[in-house]
Amino acid sequence: MGATATMIDLVDPFIGSAPADLPPPEGLASTWWWPKPPIGNTHPGATHPFGMVSACSFSGAYPTGYGVYDRSTEGVPTALFDRLQASGFTHFQQSGTGAIRKYYNYLRVTPMMSPLDDLGESWTLSDEVAEPGYYAATLGNGVRCEITVGPKSAVHRYTFPEHRDARIVIDASHGGLAIDRGETVPLRASLDSIAPGVAAGHVVMEGVPVSFHVECDTPDWRQMLWYDRRLMAGGSTLRFDSIRPTTLRPFGFLWAGPVQTGGVVEVRIGFSLRSTEQARRNLHDDVAVSSLADDAIASLVAPTTHAFERRRGATRSTWADHVGAIRVESDDSERKQVFATALYHSLIKPCFAPDESPFWPIDGPFVFDLCTMWDVYRTQLPLVTALFPDRAVELANALLHIAEEEGNLPIGYRMARGADRFSRQGSALAHTFLADVCALGLPGVDWDWALCHMDADLRRQYGEEFVEHGVAHPITHTLDLAFGYHCTALVARHVGDDTLADQFDGFASRWVNAYDPATGLILDSSFYEGGKWNYSFRLGHDMAGRIALAGGDDAYIALLDRFFGVDADPVKQLGESPSIGEIAAGYELDRFEGLNNEPDMEAPWSYHWVGRPDRTAEIVHAIVMNQFGTGPGGLPGNDDSGGISSWYVWASLGLFPVAGQQIVLLNAPSFARSRLRLGDRHLVIDTTGFVEPSADAPAQYVQGVTVDGRPLDRSWMPMADLVTSSRITIDLGPEPSAWATATVHRPPSHPEPEHTP
Repeated sequence: MGATATMIDLVDPFIGSAPADLPPPEGLASTWWWPKPPIGNTHPGATHPFGMVSACSFSGAYPTGYGVYDRSTEGVPTALFDRLQASGFTHFQQSGTGAIRKYYNYLRVTPMMSPLDDLGESWTLSDEVAEPGYYAATLGNGVRCEITVGPKSAVHRYTFPEHRDARIVIDASHGGLAIDRGETVPLRASLDSIAPGVAAGHVVMEGVPVSFHVECDTPDWRQMLWYDRRLMAGGSTLRFDSIRPTTLRPFGFLWAGPVQTGGVVEVRIGFSLRSTEQARRNLHDDVAVSSLADDAIASLVAPTTHAFERRRGATRSTWADHVGAIRVESDDSERKQVFATALYHSLIKPCFAPDESPFWPIDGPFVFDLCTMWDVYRTQLPLVTALFPDRAVELANALLHIAEEEGNLPIGYRMARGADRFSRQGSALAHTFLADVCALGLPGVDWDWALCHMDADLRRQYGEEFVEHGVAHPITHTLDLAFGYHCTALVARHVGDDTLADQFDGFASRWVNAYDPATGLILDSSFYEGGKWNYSFRLGHDMAGRIALAGGDDAYIALLDRFFGVDADPVKQLGESPSIGEIAAGYELDRFEGLNNEPDMEAPWSYHWVGRPDRTAEIVHAIVMNQFGTGPGGLPGNDDSGGISSWYVWASLGLFPVAGQQIVLLNAPSFARSRLRLGDRHLVIDTTGFVEPSADAPAQYVQGVTVDGRPLDRSWMPMADLVTSSRITIDLGPEPSAWATATVHRPPSHPEPEHTP
């Protein structure tokens, strides 16, 4: 078995699909408090790297449609159902997010052996199997169900028991969740029965236009449209011009006929956000799967019939390539499984859909399920940029197209239009990603065009208040906007506009207005999913000034130690349905969220700016060894499109990207050796003195680093150097060392700020 295949074979898509079931945390980790539901919110369905389409069994549970859990914003989620069940199989699931809720889970496909009146009934789900690009389960009605996907398609395969009138039913009106007010109501729809085994349709789901082309291998079965659970024998067209919630009745397609035991029906669906004709082309492009390595296998199957194994093989091959971009060596197979799955979860979103924008007429890059920039800009987007720079360029251009067409660089972007959604979470976060792509010199972006949109975006929404008053509330937006100006200054200098860059530097220095020198912390304000302590230790562009504002190194270290619970007592986590008092008491701890959520995920690395990389090593060790595990309960909180998983990937490698600053911090890896494919180059991270880590063992500490044989005395390196280096060797030991403790070896900071009005 090759190394690449080994990594993909380790992936367990079930990780994160149930509430956290981790051993009691040890040491420092026992003092951290989790505010969000301790569940990954992932699903085990079939996905394609950065593809448009996912497919999974549908129960209606929150938030992906898979599983048994109800909506929850704090504490352990409660069960919505008493068993794992499904009423069919749907498409377009979220991955790890929270309150996206009602969108997605479109076009439910259900294999049945009973009348249409039973459509929507949920059967017990058993014998689940999941791997990258493939999901299978058996329904309680005896049908074995398998699904695979391509970038813009899904292929279903159903194996029936013997029955005189088996059915494949497609509910084209379906979407949303089974939670309270979670249904999605279509506004308009058109369905056409085109030929035996061929149908197409277009449905607008509350702002989301979904077109589909279906091919069903049932030559001897009847093909019919249906409406309100009644068959429309002889009908070939359905049109709905204006559907209202009060008038909605389900509608769709049905194929029915006799089947022998073991009879197989394959259903192939192409999707588009533009037209049914484009959906047809997408399906045929996907099932032709010209990228298959084994052309001999491909030649045995016609392009549009019996495509399941070919599509499954091609998607697996693509996943093997993507997950194989990083290989880690360890005798601990469970830790390797956690790592491989974390990398897998990091590469599902966002959904790249070139030439598919339904909101403007031009072709070109388009992206959705950027949910949300607040979750992914620190770790997931830097990981995508490092491993797949071509994807980073495509994403950069997609973001700029959104800004040009809609007037905002997005904070989040779903299938439904609206770049300004999620604006309460943060401001100017796309600027961080764009600055990193620019600094790496990746070709394919018009940076004059980018600068225009970055500049304009900084003066929208909270940006106007920031420009006029030097501060914006919620106060975290002051930090976002100041850093956005810092990032935009980099792009301005790249295109040669030093005057504009100097102006931006002046705005960037206003970060200081967000802090209270009397406490060394951020000012009181309202905060998104955290408190002022969680937001007080982000990695700004002037960390030297930030530390001086707090009173110097010792005072800043004291604040960090208090935040991370050094010498503190263990805390009690929230249970099911916590009271307001329990939630308030948890927030009053002013404690690190332990990678349960994103606001303070940078904070462990703040110690590098005060010469204490040893403390970073201790905290990161505690997180990696206590907060992640195998099995459905293996994640500490919502994975948020790979935001949490990508943190784990970086930390396990002994690296951390400082988003927007183009540097990488170095730390003790949790694997003896790693091999990374960074674009078209390769990097080995090697160690000496490595001891296999465990939760009840102490951290290891960096004693020294060499890069391509040259000693590195500092705890950081430019990202541009990382992606062009061949070998990093990290010497480890059981005690802290003098490595990177001197002031001269600390990560860079920009000039001391001046107070502004």
